[in-house]
Amino acid sequence: MANSKKIDNAKDFLGKKVKVEMDRPLGTKHPKHGFVYSLNYGFVPGTMSADEEELDAYVLGVFKPEKEFTGKCIAIIHRTNDNDDKLIVVPEGKEYSDEQIIALTEFQEQWFEFEILR
Repeated sequence: MANSKKIDNAKDFLGKKVKVEMDRPLGTKHPKHGFVYSLNYGFVPGTMSADEEELDAYVLGVFKPEKEFTGKCIAIIHRTNDNDDKLIVVPEGKEYSDEQIIALTEFQEQWFEFEILR
């Protein structure tokens, strides 16, 4: 990850177009914990977040497994008990309420304390 850009503030992505590469497409199983991803989940290539890995992203509003997706970052799940922010990326023109984001990401976020940043 020598060419990765360290991300100090995931909020810099809010409202911007973001490319996400999926390492866990819709319908795949988590390698350690066994739950199934009910949406596409991946990372922003060329970034490094506070957890020393690429900045993670949930892709909402796309209902088939994808390898990569470019969309708009509408929110961030900021975990308050873990050092791992997650971008919320959607197709252009789509919007989701905080309640919808919480419901759609609950399969993984239920084990963490977090706030949604806009």
